[in-house]
Amino acid sequence: MRLQVVDHPLVAHKLTALRDRTTDSPTFRRLADELVTLLAYEATREVRVEPYDIVTPVAATTGVRLSPPKPLVVPILRAGLGMLDGMTRLVPTAEVGFLGMIRDEQTLQASTYATRVPEDLSGRQVFLLDPMLATGGTLSAAMRFVFDRGADDVTAICLLAAPEGVRAVEAAFGPEAPVTIVAAGLDDGLNAVGYIVPGLGDAGDRLYGVV
Repeated sequence: MRLQVVDHPLVAHKLTALRDRTTDSPTFRRLADELVTLLAYEATREVRVEPYDIVTPVAATTGVRLSPPKPLVVPILRAGLGMLDGMTRLVPTAEVGFLGMIRDEQTLQASTYATRVPEDLSGRQVFLLDPMLATGGTLSAAMRFVFDRGADDVTAICLLAAPEGVRAVEAAFGPEAPVTIVAAGLDDGLNAVGYIVPGLGDAGDRLYGVV
């Protein structure tokens, strides 16, 4: 397993604005979209490509293109939807699935309530979108779901991560698992109710309001 906390001044700038409790939902959505595109650039560094012959206006040459099967992007509903446009802007040819998961606020355990993911993910690289890696329960369950369907490489893109969540994912899959976590920040830890501190609050509520 690999953890990458993206160290870039623009990432830090946008994350600071996201944390600010005075940032309204429209601004939060725009900033999250911009931030995810920056994170996606790093998250796709190991995306699989193959040689591709072309002819430029000057000469023949060989470049690369994404190799099949296409990468699969899976936002974890509902907050992950706020990250989808930023990801597909960078990888527009990727396919998109959806995974609905909810965390019990008492037990902090995740359960699945909706899926729209191919049955066979053999040989696929999967990119999971989840704003907050807190306890790690939701993300671990989502990773297990796609691995069970045959995915052989999983990258999670998160706005923020807590050390407890990172440790939980590593404990679930082991240090040698083909798992990467890319985040804009690694915070101090969790409070008594499982929120990241200092964090940015409930990402879903800040993206879409309380429903």
